[in-house]
Amino acid sequence: MERSETPVREIMTSPVRSVEPETTLREAARVLSDESIGSLVVGEDPLDGIITETDVVRAVAREVDPASTTVAELMSSPVVTMRPTETVFTAGERMGRNRVKKLPVTEEGRPVGIVTTTDLAHFLPNRRVGTASSPEPDIEEGEFE
Repeated sequence: MERSETPVREIMTSPVRSVEPETTLREAARVLSDESIGSLVVGEDPLDGIITETDVVRAVAREVDPASTTVAELMSSPVVTMRPTETVFTAGERMGRNRVKKLPVTEEGRPVGIVTTTDLAHFLPNRRVGTASSPEPDIEEGEFE
């Protein structure tokens, strides 16, 4: 089996950390920090949404009150998800198409794990990048594309 055909259940983080929709932004930030994680799923049966570190930072930048604002007010919903049997390749495609970095993995609407772009980066084989001894003649100094 090729690495891209590997089911995401083999690389996902499980269990996934969840909070209730009425959790305050302050408490969500505390959980993210204390557990050194980048996202929390909101709700469990069914999954209601997802809130990420980026959502928290944006809220603080907008000067929302972290003590009174709930994650339900800031979460992304509906959530882009995948099944544990879907492939790593599918995860990458789905993340790219939907411009998300975290995909909750669900079974019958319940979160059982999460797969992130970091998980994909650690899983995919290292690619060797060759370098030339001199720049290509049509590349102007300072251009790298």
